Amino acid sequence: MILSGVLTMTMVYASLAPEAALRSTFGESVSGPVADIVVRNWGALIALVGAMLIYGARKPPVRPMALTVAGASKAIFVALVLSHGGRFLGYQAGIAVLSDVLWIMVFAAYLLSVRRTPTGDLKVGSVGTA
Repeated sequence: MILSGVLTMTMVYASLAPEAALRSTFGESVSGPVADIVVRNWGALIALVGAMLIYGARKPPVRPMALTVAGASKAIFVALVLSHGGRFLGYQAGIAVLSDVLWIMVFAAYLLSVRRTPTGDLKVGSVGTA
């Protein structure tokens, strides 16, 4: 989670240099004050997801929420990029898609394994009794 969080937080770059971030990620840019606000906000939100992953790595009670939100965010990004065919895959977006798919699988595996692990709240003789 820490590695994924740190990598995800690198998108703070879009908050600091929105046009450069768009060019390196997608090979294109948009301009104007609205685009500047939207891209900066996008970068900040992605960085916050990264921070949440790092926090969740250190705080087990919030880990499932952090992984669920980060996984959903990454899945939406992957779907949006792929919805344009291979147009953006030759840029950093292609690397991000591959990386995000791998992280989504890791997050899902962890969340599924935690769901199947007994919590310790069961008492002997309590299973199947009303």
